[in-house]
Amino acid sequence: MLSQIAIPPKLVPVFDFSKHYRYRGAKGGRGSAKTRTFAKMAAVRAWQLSMCKMSGVILCGREFMNSLEDSSMAEVKAAIESESWLREQYDIGEKYIRTKNRRIEFVFAGLRHNLDSIKSKSRILIAWIDEAEAVSETAWIKLLPTVREEGSEIWITWNPEKDGSPTDNRFVKHPPANSNIVEMNYHDNPYFPATLEQQRQDDQKRMDEGTYRWTWEGDYRKESEAQIFAGCYEVAEFEPAEDWTLVQGLDWGFANDPTAAGRSYVWDNKLFISHEAVKVGLELDDTPKFIMDRIPDFEKWETRADCARPESIRYVNRHGLARVRACKKWPGSVEDGIAHIKSYDRIFIHPRCVETKKEFGLYSYKVDRLSGDIKPIPEDAYNHCIDQLRYGLQPMVRMREQTTPQSTRTQKRYFN
Repeated sequence: MLSQIAIPPKLVPVFDFSKHYRYRGAKGGRGSAKTRTFAKMAAVRAWQLSMCKMSGVILCGREFMNSLEDSSMAEVKAAIESESWLREQYDIGEKYIRTKNRRIEFVFAGLRHNLDSIKSKSRILIAWIDEAEAVSETAWIKLLPTVREEGSEIWITWNPEKDGSPTDNRFVKHPPANSNIVEMNYHDNPYFPATLEQQRQDDQKRMDEGTYRWTWEGDYRKESEAQIFAGCYEVAEFEPAEDWTLVQGLDWGFANDPTAAGRSYVWDNKLFISHEAVKVGLELDDTPKFIMDRIPDFEKWETRADCARPESIRYVNRHGLARVRACKKWPGSVEDGIAHIKSYDRIFIHPRCVETKKEFGLYSYKVDRLSGDIKPIPEDAYNHCIDQLRYGLQPMVRMREQTTPQSTRTQKRYFN
């Protein structure tokens, strides 16, 4: 069977299967079609191997995966569906993908907590690790020897963040022999969509140069004075104790903005962000189950939600989230919430909170385009996880001191 596959030209040499590479990969910024292309070529290669009467699994891994919805499964399914001839070669179910001849099956796993089960997988033909920036050195040490079939391959896709991260050290600074790893950015993608181009232009106008280059051009992330939480947080695993104060928040999605729910803890003047449930295009009907599937016992605890959508609060109250209530807002409540979050001695973000971590790195003050001065006004972007965090913490947020013209007495008000 002869078929043509359209992929970005820069990735054509990477997927020249006439040459055996132990490692194939791509790194870079948003909009480069890295993940979509690797998903499609994983399906193509799996079919080719099955036609050669080979049997085994294609392992699709990420550092953290709480459910199949957090995996690459949706990308692989979409890639298969995008090619009619390829769709005819696959049996696709709600929770599985396999070739119709049943020789090759896709397996999806989180590396952080499933390495032992991965090691027991038989005949891993390809291990594709997406979002590989977050993969720890321990995970790499354990994973690589597991992919041991003759002719097996390891594929890696990631957006660089930290100069010297385990993934950066292994595949950029000290690339292994027999590898083909390229840099891919939006300008290397001939299929770059108009909606993302508008987003890119907007980001270029409002972001500082370092943040823009990290987001869209694949540079390492560098902290700037415009980043609101620069130097305030770190990513670390933790287990909350019974005496920690638990808070939950919920920000409603709209159009391209995600619905974001989260759980956090306060203890010893430190803030611990433990769980998130984030999705773009989440229907209100599906919101309660989506959140409860990702945040254990979410429905049992008080949750403060954006008060701008009272009808949404009433709906989820009737459908499993009876303890969701409206948060309170006031002029300057955004700034007050930011000041409160920054007042903690340290903020710890659990590694499974991928979107929260991303927002903490991107949320910024506005920058004047002419003078380059930083304005004391937060950008209304990359803030949905942070908004739900503010809502959850609202009982502890103190309104800024206010002095009225009629009185010189300063008032301090607390909201419960």
